[in-house]
Amino acid sequence: MSIYRGIVTHTDQLTPSLVRVTLGGAGVAEYLSTGIGDEYVRVFFPHGDDPTDVSLPIPDGDWWSTPEGAPDAPMRTYTISGVRPERGELDIDFVVHSSGVAGPWAATARPGHVLGLNAPTGLYAPHPETSWQVLVSDLTGLPAIARILADVPETIRTRAVIEVASEKDQIELPAGPHIEVTWVRGGNGHGPSALGQIVRSVVDDRLPLGEGYIWVAGETIALRDARKYLRRELELPVTHFKVVGYWTPIAQWDSKFAALPAEVQRELDAIWTETADADPEDVQLRFESRLDELGL
Repeated sequence: MSIYRGIVTHTDQLTPSLVRVTLGGAGVAEYLSTGIGDEYVRVFFPHGDDPTDVSLPIPDGDWWSTPEGAPDAPMRTYTISGVRPERGELDIDFVVHSSGVAGPWAATARPGHVLGLNAPTGLYAPHPETSWQVLVSDLTGLPAIARILADVPETIRTRAVIEVASEKDQIELPAGPHIEVTWVRGGNGHGPSALGQIVRSVVDDRLPLGEGYIWVAGETIALRDARKYLRRELELPVTHFKVVGYWTPIAQWDSKFAALPAEVQRELDAIWTETADADPEDVQLRFESRLDELGL
């Protein structure tokens, strides 16, 4: 693993809720893209009031650690929306909101401000027999959908459905006779998300499911229904779909999870450790079902 120091070179307000931050600098010039449409990085934010001071962790095998005596940098995961290696630049699109770490930072980001980020990885992986695909997300997954659409071959019919709070958050996306884009209003922290219902409405057994690939990203709670539908009800193999939770609508989720009784936390851990031979998607379904029961 590598950790890079990225310096903001400029920002662009793409929509009222979405700002693009372009990072450059000597470290980012060495950045290597995976070429995967939904590639993402861990982003390390300034730990104090100085936006030019980031306590960068150091690589530690496949993970990282904070140097002794140094402050921990707040970390969030974000999709890379564009890479220009020849210019030593990359773009990250942030949803701007008033709470949390990343949204407020992005709202005030200026040239010279600094972030840390690790090397990227991606999850989007259509199987070799894919002839059609469905991409569903809220605003947080829009950067990944834009990159996927830009590179999708004409041999793969693609339907993208994006949930936005307002038509003002719609952006121009790559087009073609093999691409269909639909915008849906709702969710995104402004109301109940319909991502699960959207997946159910556009993917069913009238389609040649063996030739399809479904990629879904956004609010974690809404995506639980999507995962259950694709895996348990349609019984799709795990190679034919990917469900990626980007954010939770539950305030203080981490602290609420940490406050669970010790025996409940042991029970949740056991779902993973005692089913090591099971497929991760099936284990995730069991884990999410228990979280639903706990109100998380």
